Amino acid sequence: MIQRRSIAMCIVLSLVTCGIYGIYWFICLTNDCNAVSNDPDGTSGGVAFLLTLITCGIYGLYWAYKCGQKIDYAKMQRGIPSSNTGILYLILSVVGLGIVAYALMQDELNKFAPVNMM
Repeated sequence: MIQRRSIAMCIVLSLVTCGIYGIYWFICLTNDCNAVSNDPDGTSGGVAFLLTLITCGIYGLYWAYKCGQKIDYAKMQRGIPSSNTGILYLILSVVGLGIVAYALMQDELNKFAPVNMM
């Protein structure tokens, strides 16, 4: 089960904590993408972060593309029309707008999260 997150709060916390919350958000996004696409063998968030760190960000570009593919696959499984968002996330990450890619991913993942009834 994935958790619905406020995109604005995640961005603000990432900026205020100088990126530390961004690392946590990256890990959560990875795990949530694996969960919605029913990919139990997918790379975990911690390993994805470690690989991104070791490769000086190169794995992060691959990660952005793969997360887009996983979200598209999850939509297709549920009969929701999808486009190739992996390319969009990759381009945003290449031009230095990774946080925008994170926000777009979170928006898509929030659609799969259960609605909280309070």
